[in-house]
Amino acid sequence: QVQLVESGGGLVQAGGSLRLSCAASGRMFSMYGKGWFRQAPGKEREFVAAIGWNGGVVAYGESVKGRFTISRDNAKNTVALQMNSLKPEDTAVYYCAADSRYFGSRSDEYDYWGQGTQVTVSS
Repeated sequence: QVQLVESGGGLVQAGGSLRLSCAASGRMFSMYGKGWFRQAPGKEREFVAAIGWNGGVVAYGESVKGRFTISRDNAKNTVALQMNSLKPEDTAVYYCAADSRYFGSRSDEYDYWGQGTQVTVSS
């Protein structure tokens, strides 16, 4: 069983930065694919970023390319999302996800999810 806990959300002005972190418990987490998704009120869950088990392959949603960076530390069982040049449209609840066989943009492929952390970007 894998449990995921996100942290690092908060309120920031447009143009600012935040760093989200997702801590995992459970065996073999270092071998899991990881992803970040977000969901704004009244909108569908949106893919943000994903990273393969060794960090060698990453993918980003079009709306965050060039601004967000996903990374992982397998020794610490964490995955991070560095968010720069934040915009009001980045406001959402951000979720960490993990799966033993998949990483990518399809949220329905992930077996494990965190509870989410709120990010609010003011204009």
